[in-house]
Amino acid sequence: MASSEAALSVQELIKKPVSSVPERYIVKLDHNHEPSPVQDETIPTINLKNLIHGEATLELQKLDSACRDWGFFQLVDHGISQLVLETLKDEIEGFFRLPLEEKMKYKIRAGDVEGYGAVIISEDQKLDWGDRFFMITNPLSRRKPYLLPELPSSLRSILELYIAELQNVAMTIVGVLLGKVLKIEKREWEVFEDGMQSVRMTYYPPCPQPDLVMGLTAHSDATGITFLNQVNGVHGLQIKKHGIWIPVNVSSNALVVNIGDILEIMSNGLYKSVEHRATVNSEKERISLAVFFAPKFESEIGPSVSPTNPPLYKKIQMEKYVEDFFTRKLNGKSYLEHMKIK
Repeated sequence: MASSEAALSVQELIKKPVSSVPERYIVKLDHNHEPSPVQDETIPTINLKNLIHGEATLELQKLDSACRDWGFFQLVDHGISQLVLETLKDEIEGFFRLPLEEKMKYKIRAGDVEGYGAVIISEDQKLDWGDRFFMITNPLSRRKPYLLPELPSSLRSILELYIAELQNVAMTIVGVLLGKVLKIEKREWEVFEDGMQSVRMTYYPPCPQPDLVMGLTAHSDATGITFLNQVNGVHGLQIKKHGIWIPVNVSSNALVVNIGDILEIMSNGLYKSVEHRATVNSEKERISLAVFFAPKFESEIGPSVSPTNPPLYKKIQMEKYVEDFFTRKLNGKSYLEHMKIK
């Protein structure tokens, strides 16, 4: 396997017994990755059924508080069936079991970020200990013909179904947060309807020295709202709160939801996007599926303001925001900082 291809698959790398981590993946010795304290705490739980039907007022207050204080919550009673979740799990696990030559059909092409493998920006770049497959799924005109349309049909079908169901959940949450709580006019937040959607499937193999590597570098999401499905139930997500890394342990079938940079901008800083990262372990593989929802490409993103609430962020075209984000290295909330009005 050529060195460029070796960088595309950690899964292949560990097929031969590996006692120590190759230099390319060692990040904890880098001064930018000083060990941070980690402590256990539980992220808030929101019940979607209660939010829509039952204890709506109480659940709405809990949701508002979770987005202000945490930027993360776990969502239960979300309405996505057990059958859909189990089928999705089987299909994604099946995809990562395919031979490397099959997966390489989807490899990232030069100058792009979509596809299978690592995004290599520079030769001395440290690599994450994980294999990822990222693609834009909406608008349909943006779909790469060699990615989603070419996936095994059973995986493609269940992904399409799952994303469509999640879009409804996303619109419910965005409508509640921006419409009901913040009283932002519907025309400002309905840009999420049929907006930009993207998907990242990630396979994190076991690592002989998990303390030296990072499964996914710390960052905040350049989206409105993100849904994370811990496909095979193995934990590894950590979020940063008050400078401390907190492991996120999710109850069975709950989805982890987090606020992205776009929602922080639109709420003028009331709701916070939060730095998060993925760690790995020495015994178990971890598989996750993140689905990202953002406004339409052609929409202009900016804070909702009033005379008593001046703007904290600049306005920007959604398409430009996405382009700029992907040309930068993942580095905490650095891109959102760039959006702030000084």
